[in-house]
Amino acid sequence: MMISVEEARGRILTGLAVLPAEQVVLTDALGRVLAADLVARTTQPPAPVSAMDGWAVRAADVATVPCRLRVAGYVAAGQHFDGTVGPGEAVRIFTGAPVPAGADAIVIQEDADHEGDSVAVREAVTAGRYVRRAGLDFRAGDVGARAGSLVGPRTVGLAAAMNVPWLKVHRRPRVAILPTGDEIVMPGEPIGPSQIVSSNALALAAFVRQMGGEPVDLGIARDDRASLAALAAAARGCDLLVTTGGASVGEHDLVRSVLGEAGLELDFWQIAMRPGKPLMFGRLHGTPMLGLPGNPVSALVCAVLFLRPAMARLSGMHDLPAGDEQAVLGADLAANDRRQDYLRATLDRTPDGHLRATPFPTQDSSNLSRLVAADCLVVRAPHAPPAAAGEPVRIVRLAGMFGGL
Repeated sequence: MMISVEEARGRILTGLAVLPAEQVVLTDALGRVLAADLVARTTQPPAPVSAMDGWAVRAADVATVPCRLRVAGYVAAGQHFDGTVGPGEAVRIFTGAPVPAGADAIVIQEDADHEGDSVAVREAVTAGRYVRRAGLDFRAGDVGARAGSLVGPRTVGLAAAMNVPWLKVHRRPRVAILPTGDEIVMPGEPIGPSQIVSSNALALAAFVRQMGGEPVDLGIARDDRASLAALAAAARGCDLLVTTGGASVGEHDLVRSVLGEAGLELDFWQIAMRPGKPLMFGRLHGTPMLGLPGNPVSALVCAVLFLRPAMARLSGMHDLPAGDEQAVLGADLAANDRRQDYLRATLDRTPDGHLRATPFPTQDSSNLSRLVAADCLVVRAPHAPPAAAGEPVRIVRLAGMFGGL
């Protein structure tokens, strides 16, 4: 009996545990998931600083302008004025420099004229003007990012500013990849009359790497029991085994039977979806196993829908964006059958600014080039009625999964 996409995803995630934590240097933390909160070890700025180049003054002295103040000193960023700004005095200051004691505002340099040992102020300022108070950005002990969040370039920069040189993150998932079939060869190898070039292993390895994991290439398992059993056994020690092919009902589809004999505890097999019906999940000697279809498009669509959240769970990510959005159709669609459909589509904007998804006329699951050209997947629920262009539709964006971040 086929199960729904939602039930399959739930059962996969239930069978996975978050990987343990490790400590890494900040420069190696990009793409990892925090296992502990990022907590500031310093206050930024540590003292009131100038937000502009200009003159540090007492606001009371420039309440009425024009006025003239005596220049009491100069302070640049990285320096400190040791004195105190008294009545009728000003100190030349630059952006980022600490505001001298006694001063409570900054007159920007465009609003003043420096003349020898005095400065003529032409614009009044109030207390606090152009002054960044101590702790404006953060204070020691503040949480900059919560455990379970992905470390991106902004988080790296914030950690550095917080004086945090090490981060506690979850270990990267080690994902073993095992394509199967006598009909496939690796790129560059001689191609027999009945063979095709394997794209699954390389594409899935790239997907795993882009999702923050470490792919482990097990090679190609041939359509015999010994080859498949031997290579699958090599997945021990990995956090997840991903196979492609050999999961349907054909005479030479051996994954279920061979791995069953080797100890596979099968959770489910077959999903009510298109493409990707022959998908299975189980556990082989304690290692979770996700069996993807051999068709390259089906394998990659299933990677988006199942492998991505599985890796997020293993990585300790708490808030994986669902990727679902609303758009309007750019073309008419016929009624759907009992399987949830994922149509490859392009995205653009309607004249009035609405996001528009236009499925390709041909949705054959062998067309890998169409998947590369697609911006999103249009989701069609089981037994969905016909839909006309302009009607709302649910989509899953592919940006960041098969393209640049």
